[in-house]
Amino acid sequence: MLTALKRIVRSSWISVLLIAGIVAGAVIGHMWPAAGELLGSRVDATLLVLVTLLFFGVRFEAIVRAWGNLRFLGLTLLATYVLVPAIGYAIASVVLAAHPLFMVGLVIYFMSPCTDWFLGFTRLAHGNVALGTALIPINMVVQLLLYPVYLHLFTRGPVEVDAGIIGNTLLHWFLAPLAVAVLAHYGLRRLVGTQRFGRLLHRVDQAVPWVIALLVMEIFAANIAVILEHRSVFTWVLLGVFIFFVFTYFLGEGISRLGRLAYPEHALLTMSIAARNAPLMLAVTMAALPGQPLIYAALVIGMLVEFPHLTVLQRVLLDRRERGTSGCHAGHGTSAHEGARNG
Repeated sequence: MLTALKRIVRSSWISVLLIAGIVAGAVIGHMWPAAGELLGSRVDATLLVLVTLLFFGVRFEAIVRAWGNLRFLGLTLLATYVLVPAIGYAIASVVLAAHPLFMVGLVIYFMSPCTDWFLGFTRLAHGNVALGTALIPINMVVQLLLYPVYLHLFTRGPVEVDAGIIGNTLLHWFLAPLAVAVLAHYGLRRLVGTQRFGRLLHRVDQAVPWVIALLVMEIFAANIAVILEHRSVFTWVLLGVFIFFVFTYFLGEGISRLGRLAYPEHALLTMSIAARNAPLMLAVTMAALPGQPLIYAALVIGMLVEFPHLTVLQRVLLDRRERGTSGCHAGHGTSAHEGARNG
């Protein structure tokens, strides 16, 4: 529990870092345009560092844990890659119909499930953390494979998307860093031992928010003039994100009841379809769709709202669990929770 609490505290600091990055980048780009251009020229290098760090922390051997719960895995994949993207597209296309580039950014934000911090919130909500760990590499791989498909389906018109360019982008910008990160992960783990490698993973985990904040600062420093021209749209982006979180909550409730999920799996499903993978999608999108600051800004705004929402969501789940109205069998849920903790 203490570790999970630390993660939530760190999550609040991520929001602070993102705001600081936005403000610093905006001030630099507005006051010193040459310095803003210089920061913008460093975006590619920062992207490579961010993607490599994100991949470095993933344990792909955890996939084998999911095979023991194929029913839950099937429900989660259906919700995550069919229902949630459809809901997200419907919301974004209605709320931001007059602002197509912001709409594209919001759709990209909505379509990609989180692969890291949702697990801390799942633990606080007494969800099935062991099964959640197995979802991380699955979501990482599937969302990258589906990214060009979703982009083709949902963004026709606002941006020109070339499937060949996206394929090359994923190959050179993400599959290559993935190979480097995986080799480094397993090589260093064998070389330095489990205990020291665990400390290294912790340091990498701590470094990721700072790299994201640096990337956000570079984006805003290089593109603040264009972003300020559309500042009135930010309220609509926030409204779209809020509506999305409401809909995904009720989607999780409905699937959990229809699937008769025990509480730990119910909590895990709710958190996994609510949390989004903005850092990776920001990196992917900047490489696949260069020169689109409004799309990037929509992704950053969604990230700012997400942490407070997940904090409230875990409290709602715990309250429902304590009142016995979560739609799960109390005895079965407790037993499954103990199994998750032991796992």
